[in-house]
Amino acid sequence: MPKVKTNAASKKRFALTGTGKIKRKHAYHSHILTKKSKKRKRNLDHTTLVAGVNERQVKELLNLR
Repeated sequence: MPKVKTNAASKKRFALTGTGKIKRKHAYHSHILTKKSKKRKRNLDHTTLVAGVNERQVKELLNLR
C-alpha cells in the first residue's frame, strides 16, 4: 500500500501545540494594510486555535488521524 502524503499547504499553515490542538494564523494580514487600523492589524498578529468543527478536516490534511 502506498504512503499517504501530507498536504504541503496545510503543513506550512498549521502547527500543533503541546496538548495536541492546532494553531493557525489570522487571515487578512498580508497585504493592503494601509486602510486597516492599527488596532485591527495588531489583533490579526496573534495566533489562535482552529475551531472545533474544522479540527477533523485539518487533521486529515496533516495525516494525524
